[in-house]
Amino acid sequence: MTPEATLARFREYMVGPARFMNVLSCFELGIIDTLRENPGMTAIQLGAAVDAKPDAVEQLLHLPVKEGLLAYDETSRGYSLDALADVAEADLERVLTFLDLVKVLMLRQLFYLTDSVRTGEVVGLKELYGFDGNLFSAVAEHRDLRESWATGMDLGTARVDPWFFDHVDIPPGSRVLDLAGNTGLGAINTYQLKKSPGLKVTTFDLPEKEKECLENFRAHGVAEHCSFIGGDVFEEVPHGFDIVLIKHFLTLFDQDAATKILSNVNKALDVGGQVNVLVPVYQDNVRDFDSRSVDFYPAFFLGCAMGQGGPQKLSTYRGWLEECGFEMTKVTVENPAGIPPDALPLQAILCATKTA
Repeated sequence: MTPEATLARFREYMVGPARFMNVLSCFELGIIDTLRENPGMTAIQLGAAVDAKPDAVEQLLHLPVKEGLLAYDETSRGYSLDALADVAEADLERVLTFLDLVKVLMLRQLFYLTDSVRTGEVVGLKELYGFDGNLFSAVAEHRDLRESWATGMDLGTARVDPWFFDHVDIPPGSRVLDLAGNTGLGAINTYQLKKSPGLKVTTFDLPEKEKECLENFRAHGVAEHCSFIGGDVFEEVPHGFDIVLIKHFLTLFDQDAATKILSNVNKALDVGGQVNVLVPVYQDNVRDFDSRSVDFYPAFFLGCAMGQGGPQKLSTYRGWLEECGFEMTKVTVENPAGIPPDALPLQAILCATKTA
């Protein structure tokens, strides 16, 4: 890359937050919905419709016109949807959900990213909310964080889980442990998507999750097939299972903690037992592969979620599994062409067998 190209790249970093909030504000003010219903409105008419100064509205509209999201007619001075007119409502709703997640969970907290890296803690949560801990504890106490996070995560789970279960082998009658399964959605999906005679699925998580988890099992009609065990994955993993699922969890931790989890899973399984790990990944050469995970996850995990963790390269995950007594038997990485163009995480399934 030439010095000129390098400087131009820095410009993209400089304007990123401004572009993000400019476009999101057009949605939050109701400008986009108003234009969808009444194309051709001027800035004066839009200002009256959304209760904002016309001058300010017009300032915001320059960027989406420049990007081709909106169109502007010089003669009538009216605005209308351009590229946005062709985006399906469900797709746009998914995008807006994630934009809200970035705004609520990341923009303010990332002001303290450097401090979070230095301390290994999510400093932004402490400074902004007075909360000493990680995002996944904070959502229990702060409604704005919880609503934004849960909505985004539910959409992600709904997209990824069917793909995950299409690519993992769970033989009939298996005893399956969903590690750190929260309030049971993973166990429910496991049973419903891999149903077989005798299949039993158990959620393993902190004891305080039990009540809500069992209620979810009853609500989904799987209480006879799904159960809950309370405990701490860093102390011991329950024995008596053929397959352990680790989904949306290992990425939260750095190497020491991640290998502690894998070692405890290894101790709980008999030789030949299976572990299936779902993680976002980086390819070993991040320049040669789809880089969407690199764009997002380091800052999210270090500055907003945990103060540690983040995806790893496939070679790193393989090394961790082998170090903990597993042999990797299959790797399945999402095809970037097969997922929504706006999706940030590129997921992988790591299937491994206990060898020692």
